[in-house]
Amino acid sequence: MTKVHPKFPNTCEASFCDSKEAIVLTVWKKSLLFNCDGFTVYNSNGDLVFRVDNYMNSPKDNIVLMDASGLPLLSIRRKRLSLGDCWMVYDGETRRDPIFTAKKNVGIMTNKKSLVSVSSKKTVLYEIEGSYSQRSCKILDERRNKEDNGVAFGKDVFKLIVEPEMEPRVAMALTIILDQMYRY
Repeated sequence: MTKVHPKFPNTCEASFCDSKEAIVLTVWKKSLLFNCDGFTVYNSNGDLVFRVDNYMNSPKDNIVLMDASGLPLLSIRRKRLSLGDCWMVYDGETRRDPIFTAKKNVGIMTNKKSLVSVSSKKTVLYEIEGSYSQRSCKILDERRNKEDNGVAFGKDVFKLIVEPEMEPRVAMALTIILDQMYRY
């Protein structure tokens, strides 16, 4: 398989993951590969950071978030046979012990502002509020502090602001899950 940007360094280099400032990413809802559906993510310098390439005929129940060189960072899988839309996120391409689970909030007993609850082993890590269709969401941690904020550019290109307390790959995984839950 051809690499898109093989010279770009690992996405979790010290300057990227240990930043004390918010990281601004530009998310383009388009794959760099022909006839694929996915995401292409650039940093503020215009360097490729993350990518997701899904072939048109493949099911969208298994999505792999890759770094610029094509190495798998996170696997995002739809949980089958669940009441509601539920996604499990795993490290790399493993299928054991999910890092976290994201579940779409539906029904009359849930917080009307909350779109998605993100949890790990029955502990709520984040709540996602806002409107994905307008590309304006915020991710709140368990203390209700803002962790992440998306600002609209348009339907296919938008800005993802990742606060220092959050891993950029986790913020991107949550963006992918929101897209899968609210794309139709």
